Amino acid sequence: MTYPTDRPAVWFVTGASRGLGLALVKHLLGRGNHVAATTRSSERLLAALNDVETVNLLALEVELNDETQVSAAIAEATETFGRIDVVVNNAGYGILGAVEHTSTEDIRAMFEVQVIGTWNVIRAVLPQLRAAGSGHIMNVSSIVGLLAFPGWGLYSAAKFAVEGLSEALAAEVAGFGVGVTVVEPGYFDTAFLTADSLVLTDDRSNAYPEIAEMIAAHKEMPGTQPGDPARAAAAFVTIAQRESGPLHQQLGSDSSGLAEGKADSLKADILAGRELARSTDYVR
Repeated sequence: MTYPTDRPAVWFVTGASRGLGLALVKHLLGRGNHVAATTRSSERLLAALNDVETVNLLALEVELNDETQVSAAIAEATETFGRIDVVVNNAGYGILGAVEHTSTEDIRAMFEVQVIGTWNVIRAVLPQLRAAGSGHIMNVSSIVGLLAFPGWGLYSAAKFAVEGLSEALAAEVAGFGVGVTVVEPGYFDTAFLTADSLVLTDDRSNAYPEIAEMIAAHKEMPGTQPGDPARAAAAFVTIAQRESGPLHQQLGSDSSGLAEGKADSLKADILAGRELARSTDYVR
């Protein structure tokens, strides 16, 4: 898991043309790192980086749910830069709406990107990280990967899957010197809540007025989020540089506070249900 200090680190970042991914790529290029950045549109990525020196950038157009494309991207990044040190699985989008109004197509599309896409990258890059005996994989989840709110059911379900994948992966690769961190951001001042990155489910029944109100409130939120994307980008580098640290890393004071509250409520539930849980064992 040793972060290189005698050469530029090589980062592989998915979902690089918007949001935290874009902020991270800008930060890394500014530090002189080498960056392989995946996007569905290289033109959009390069336009977003028009004020940044891109000589150390490899822009890759990749459909992350296509295993062949992902493997080719990992191979091209490795051939270009010699190796990969840090992987950030960041690609994704938001979706808001009641569970009842979430279509099968919505579910499949979300899991294709958030889960299958992440899994494809991990499978493609792990052989070289294991062989090197070093490297770090960061899977970007969300605070709603720890606790779910009304209207966020599908997004939370996908992020809960990323959390489970990350916990298992961390235990599997620890002996190979490969680090794993699941990153749980709160609200950051990015385009995540705009029409470019946020999908709404089709609800014509008005059966859940509270969710409709929440969606309206979120549409007004851009520009008021507490999180600074530039500081988040610096935090990713801090995570990569440390030799040990928490498996779950929150970003943002809102995320940290909510995670602490979730831990307290989960413990309270466990204690309240302990007697019934133990009652289901065989009596020996």
